[in-house]
Amino acid sequence: MKLPRVLKELTHYRSAVLGLCIIGALIALSIYTVVTIPYDEAIRRWRAGEELWGDYPRNAVPEWFNLFAGNSLPTTRVMNSKDGAIRKDIQTISTDMRTSDMKFSFDYTSDGFPNEINLFLTAKFDQKKPQATMIWRTPDGRQIPLGDTTVGVAERFSISTDQRLSLKLDGRAPEVGLFAQPGTTEKGKTPVVQKGTYELIVEGLTFEKDSTLDAKLVVYGQAYGIAGTDHRRRDILLAILWGTPIALAFGFLAAVGSTLTTFSIAAIGAWFGGWLDAAIQRLTEINSVLPVLPILIMVGTFYTRNIWVILGIVIALGIFSLGIKTYRSMFIQVREMPYIEAAHAYGAGNLRIVFRYMMPKIAPVLIPTFVTLIPAYVFLEASLSVLGLGDPLLPTWGKILNDAYTNGALYKGLYYWVLEPAVLLMFTGLGFSVVGFALDRIFNPRLREV
Repeated sequence: MKLPRVLKELTHYRSAVLGLCIIGALIALSIYTVVTIPYDEAIRRWRAGEELWGDYPRNAVPEWFNLFAGNSLPTTRVMNSKDGAIRKDIQTISTDMRTSDMKFSFDYTSDGFPNEINLFLTAKFDQKKPQATMIWRTPDGRQIPLGDTTVGVAERFSISTDQRLSLKLDGRAPEVGLFAQPGTTEKGKTPVVQKGTYELIVEGLTFEKDSTLDAKLVVYGQAYGIAGTDHRRRDILLAILWGTPIALAFGFLAAVGSTLTTFSIAAIGAWFGGWLDAAIQRLTEINSVLPVLPILIMVGTFYTRNIWVILGIVIALGIFSLGIKTYRSMFIQVREMPYIEAAHAYGAGNLRIVFRYMMPKIAPVLIPTFVTLIPAYVFLEASLSVLGLGDPLLPTWGKILNDAYTNGALYKGLYYWVLEPAVLLMFTGLGFSVVGFALDRIFNPRLREV
């Protein structure tokens, strides 16, 4: 049956049309991901630390949550004096001494409090380190001193973890106390956000002629991006995107490798018969009792977690599956057909008969099995990653679930962290399964609708 006819037959099944749309969307997303984010770049970004993800909030929900929560979830604000958008006043006091004052001003209109506040200070000097004094100014004109510090080449002044500041704010966390209305931070009261224009004033002092001082203020929000962030501030969208081609490639290669090999071995055994067929059947029976998942767990624990090595082992364990017996029964019937006897009588070689005459005869039956096997292998790869035995270098759906489980995402109410990869896994399984069932009806005469 030719491909155009198969596609036409599939359109008669609404579920198959839905499945094709899902598969098409997954393939399109995979192509987009591979083109826009190269493999090496994805690995580098996923394994990067604070140098890349330092401006991202920790455990932030997706921004589209605000569609359901109103304006209660603030987003992240990043203000850097090096960008030129922040006012920076430099005044010379003496030959070597200068002041370097910076004012970070922003409007805060959200109903929720920030997730965290950090001030990153960078300086250029020879021997004498610059000094910096920080002052917080609220919309009602109150000035709250945050402290002062000596600035090295690169320093992080973590406002949110300052215990002395927290005591000044009635024991509240600084990210709450600095944004709360006066009188609502006292014990027993629920703090309320004071909306308006806030300012962070950094008063710097340098002691060398060519010394410089710069600052970057990051007010971390509770919402970020399309997919949110994880415990290491990483954008989960990166793993969502790259998890798609990895899952499809693993499932496709595993399904193709194991199915075609099984199909070929069954055909060879059915044609030659004798001791070869008996050996294949015994290997199939032995392999059928081997626990695949525990074997893969042992390989991942004691040998390697490389996804391509795991893929090879999965294919090897799937070669002598029970499908050999099913295909063998079909090939035995084909072997007795007149055109096979005629080909043999005319001197056709054994391998030619097997690969040119026997296998094409029942190849259509292989297609539905192949399609339905893809999600099974996708789930297998995700299961290994959830157990902590996936490839540590690759950002995959299973790795997201493993990180979510390890860090107690469900207990902390971070449901997005679990639901996003889980939904994609379910849609992948749904798409391939409904198409596989429809193909089974098309290629299997006994299941065709009258």
